[in-house]
Amino acid sequence: MSAVKRAVIMVFDGFGAGALPDAPSYGDAGSHTIDNVSRAVGKLHIPNLVGFGLGLIEGINAVEKTLTPIASYGRMREVSPGKDTETGHWEMSGVILDKPFPTYPGGFPPEIMERFTKATGYGWLGNCAASGTKIIEALGAEHIRTGRLIVYTSADSVFQIAGHVDVIPVEELYRVCEIARELLYEYNIGRVIARPFAGHPGDFRRTDGRRDYSLAPCSETIIEKIKAAGQNVVGIGKIGDIFAHRGLTFEAHTKNNMDGIDKTIAALKESKTGLIFTNLGDFDTLYGHRNDAVGYANALFEADARLPEIIAALDERDVFIITGDHGCDPTTQSTDHSREYVPLLVYGKGLKPGVNLGTRLSFADVGATLAEVFSIKGFKAGKSFFSEILM
Repeated sequence: MSAVKRAVIMVFDGFGAGALPDAPSYGDAGSHTIDNVSRAVGKLHIPNLVGFGLGLIEGINAVEKTLTPIASYGRMREVSPGKDTETGHWEMSGVILDKPFPTYPGGFPPEIMERFTKATGYGWLGNCAASGTKIIEALGAEHIRTGRLIVYTSADSVFQIAGHVDVIPVEELYRVCEIARELLYEYNIGRVIARPFAGHPGDFRRTDGRRDYSLAPCSETIIEKIKAAGQNVVGIGKIGDIFAHRGLTFEAHTKNNMDGIDKTIAALKESKTGLIFTNLGDFDTLYGHRNDAVGYANALFEADARLPEIIAALDERDVFIITGDHGCDPTTQSTDHSREYVPLLVYGKGLKPGVNLGTRLSFADVGATLAEVFSIKGFKAGKSFFSEILM
């Protein structure tokens, strides 16, 4: 195969492939997003992912197997402690954490909330760990009446701020979140998330205006190295937010999974070299966190149906990787992320098909592979699998 000129990484957010050995310490024993969703709906209808070899991955037992996979396949184990979005994406990029981000299952301490009110001028409601849809249902009317913002968290290191678009315009909500982000750096909280919503009591609904304000990675990432080498690096979905807008030459926010795939295909037509890094967030946000296994299965069906379009947009020197950043099993009692292996599917028209890549010991193997693909020196995390799939 001639030198690779372009790589595409597509992260199915919350695409778990079975509980990691340490999952019980996270409360996630028995989690298996893919298998449990498949069993919950009877069978997943994902012929293209089956054709890639998803069902051949060790530990996946409820997905159809193929005798002739067109991609190579394996699974990855997370080294960093935690199970949140930054942890997974950062590890892929070569940043392995030695301690998890802090979480606040009992709500944020008075010191933080007092400083939030003083800095932003807004009072607050909530301050607890909660499902986002449930807390706006419970507190939305009081928020409209008082103008106080709804603040909540989850099992992840997140400070989420919800506001009705008729009470606090989206741009003002973003301004408040930017203030909160500056305030919370010293507490090392992973993300501040803007959560606008609309509607009326009994029929509140989130809008498309979510925005994440993340900590910056604590060391240089592979995407920064690729950019520094003069390559294009396109971030689609919340990739820019996750990496604090570092290492990217272009960013495109998305409305949903289908918009993310549309923008990925558009980027393939426009950017002829470099890296395209896409996050499809609906699996996690709309279905995993809401314990909606049917919705999750339908989202997989919809994404699967678009894979031929992506393949058609690839050329002979492209590498296409599908993976996840953590699990988000909608069949368990928890509405939070789950500590799981993630699938690794690697396709290229000029690459070997059907190579069993086994269990990779770190998500950073993706970054190590990108380093080899783009001839990046000095990348020390992970182990490249590129030589295993070369023709």
